[in-house]
Amino acid sequence: MTAALTVHDIEVEDIEYLRFGNKALLARFYKPRGEGPFPLLVDLHGGAWCRGDRLNDVVISEALARSGVAVAALDFRMPPDASYPASLTDIHYGIRWLKTRADTLGLRVDKVGALGVSSGGHQAMLLAMRPHDPRYAAFKPPYGATDVEMGLDYVILCWPVIDPLARYHYAKNLRDSGEPYPEFADRVLPLHDQYWQDEEAMAEGNPVLALERGETVEMPPVLYVQGSEDVAHPRPDLDRFVEQYRKAGGQVDLKLFHGEAEGFINRRPTSAAAGQAVTQIIEFVHKHMD
Repeated sequence: MTAALTVHDIEVEDIEYLRFGNKALLARFYKPRGEGPFPLLVDLHGGAWCRGDRLNDVVISEALARSGVAVAALDFRMPPDASYPASLTDIHYGIRWLKTRADTLGLRVDKVGALGVSSGGHQAMLLAMRPHDPRYAAFKPPYGATDVEMGLDYVILCWPVIDPLARYHYAKNLRDSGEPYPEFADRVLPLHDQYWQDEEAMAEGNPVLALERGETVEMPPVLYVQGSEDVAHPRPDLDRFVEQYRKAGGQVDLKLFHGEAEGFINRRPTSAAAGQAVTQIIEFVHKHMD
């Protein structure tokens, strides 16, 4: 039996990592039982930056924890409370907070990864590429730990909105072409507007365009998971990112699942494709945590 398939019992609890007035931001913490410390992975939920919460990705988080990885699934601010880049600021702080709590939580923080789903994938990738951006690092380090770095050692992208501006134009063009068109266009367009406020921000906070602009960015290894029939996350955006990331010297392991649509792991968790994808995620994490 490989390390990736070792099965642990797990403990689950909610931990407050940040507070704004009377509103607490929580991390749903999945910890393997047994002798630690355990490697840490941070999970960022989807929902077009405006919906969802730390409970979205239970299927993936529990499977990772049972394989011996501690998972912290973060809540973060969303509209109407705050727009871009507030969520990135919260997540940046949350990762540093978890690192400062390593001894208390039983964590190894020498290799820390992130997994993001849809808009969470966008946020995971953008933070991995720009770990020192002063806007995202705006909150003071927790507990005065000035030497704690946010940097990520690997990233797992599950059908990410990897180019927010291109996806916005794609959805608008579908809607403007007249009915019938995929329902996701009506669902995501107002959420893009609420989070980003304008197209200039969509272009600035954009992993694909950052690469095409030649920005100096960090480039940890990436696992990219998507269904071939996913109409909500355009294939051309995936192809541009993979091409540009590899061209710049980054490593992308692309896993396309034939016939699968948007969100297939969470929507069809007992399917063969979901099981295969979760297994590949676990194997990727174990490969990169040592």
